[in-house]
Amino acid sequence: MSATRAEYCVIACAEAWRGAGEVLASPMGLIPSLGARLARLTFAPDLLLTDGEALLVRPDGTPEGWLPYRQHLELVAGGRRHVMMGASQLDRYGNQNISCIGDWSQPRRQLLGVRGAPLNTLNNPTSYWVPRHSRRVFVERVDMVCGVGYDRAAGLGAAGRFHRIARVVTDLAVLDFATPDHSMRLVSVHPGASVEQVREATGFELAVPDGVPYTREPEAAELRLVREVLDPQGARTREVPEGAGG
Repeated sequence: MSATRAEYCVIACAEAWRGAGEVLASPMGLIPSLGARLARLTFAPDLLLTDGEALLVRPDGTPEGWLPYRQHLELVAGGRRHVMMGASQLDRYGNQNISCIGDWSQPRRQLLGVRGAPLNTLNNPTSYWVPRHSRRVFVERVDMVCGVGYDRAAGLGAAGRFHRIARVVTDLAVLDFATPDHSMRLVSVHPGASVEQVREATGFELAVPDGVPYTREPEAAELRLVREVLDPQGARTREVPEGAGG
């Protein structure tokens, strides 16, 4: 079975939780949610999933436990959660903006607000999902820092000791920060995309190793789970249509 671009994105998001153990997965958005549920059904059976309100749930959404808000916050503050957030802007060191576009004192556009991004990035592993890889998102400098990047975390001393940005998944590629200065690095491109396309859609210079591979191909069993169990209505293709990118 050949996979669609959306399905490669689901696989790439699922891989963020490989080897995570018994931690709470907090995916934000359809594709990351499918990825977390797929990981739970396959290679990460100890992963905990939440309905976003007060319950722990199975991949099919049926309850399996109670998770009141105070306990959710304990998991966050104690590092027992891996969140995959969105980003309106990201820079080369992983600083994230979801608050405003333009000068914060008089922004051109108001967005979600800072919300829990600082606490997330300083207390538990964080990844990002970007459904449209473009220079509007991947910028030289974010207009306001919400999620803390590696350059700023380095100056926080003990307060930044648990900071870790695991990966960034987009409709074109997978990226991480495994470089000497923790600047963003291209890890893989999804089939149908190219290294040059990713470079062109990024507003700063990426670290690009020689021989960048393609993103891991979904196994037949994984594709069946995505298509028949997790998303039989095909909502994933509305978030990442074929031919997406840029």
